[in-house]
Amino acid sequence: MRDRSFTPNRILIYLVVLLVAAAWLAPLAVVVLNSLRSNEEIAQGSMIGWPQHWAWSNYLAAWSGFCVAETCAGIRPYMLNSALVTIPATIFSTLLGAIAGYAVSLWRFRGDTWIYGIVTLGLFLPQQMRLLPWTIVLRDIGLINTLAGLVLIHTIQGLSFTTLFCRNYYVAIPHELIRAARIDGAGFFRIFWRIILPLSPPILVVTVIWQFTHIWNEFLYGVTFTSGQQQPVTAALIALSAAVADIPQHGVQSAAVIIAALPTLLIYLLGGKYFVRGLTAGAVK
Repeated sequence: MRDRSFTPNRILIYLVVLLVAAAWLAPLAVVVLNSLRSNEEIAQGSMIGWPQHWAWSNYLAAWSGFCVAETCAGIRPYMLNSALVTIPATIFSTLLGAIAGYAVSLWRFRGDTWIYGIVTLGLFLPQQMRLLPWTIVLRDIGLINTLAGLVLIHTIQGLSFTTLFCRNYYVAIPHELIRAARIDGAGFFRIFWRIILPLSPPILVVTVIWQFTHIWNEFLYGVTFTSGQQQPVTAALIALSAAVADIPQHGVQSAAVIIAALPTLLIYLLGGKYFVRGLTAGAVK
């Protein structure tokens, strides 16, 4: 039976946890409240305050009426751009990472540790170091200022994470399964499709949540390699701030930030528990 007594140590732990949670949630609460306040109300008071009148029109203006980069269509087209980049890049990087993790964990071959080390080296390289090489690559293949270019970048960049996650998960799979399948004549991809994939949902959920959240929130590549109508929503939010620099409209800006964050918030709310389960799956043999 679970001990529910409130000892001094437990009360101290709860207080620390509540303080940390409050510190993390305070900026989100300020943005949410400002998204429901009118510009005049914010100007007459401060950035921190309870809405006197619920200004739901801020969301409508941010979604489809505000001018971003000389186009008055709100952030709706940029949300679509982010979806067109995030969804395929998440699928491709997860699938390729699963195959790579399967190869280096269960199909040992000469040099596999070197290949695994080179692939995961990308985890430790700062993004700024990659800008010049990617500029040359995208220029040479004609994908500068295109969504396809961003899909290519995030697919390749995501391989380091997805390979690491999948490899660490697959090493817990008994090698006897693979040997038995090979004796029965199954090849590399048949074993992957018939044996490995059915065992993979926990780690695939982790990689999908990780990649989707990372790619959707990514800013540097979006603002560096795209412009105008090709930008993802994170880059467009900067243009929105610049557009209202003379007459700040914090209510609309806050509403735009909330709308832009909704997909990742929904992913967290719907898949957060599966993310934790997937990370700990296979941790105890």
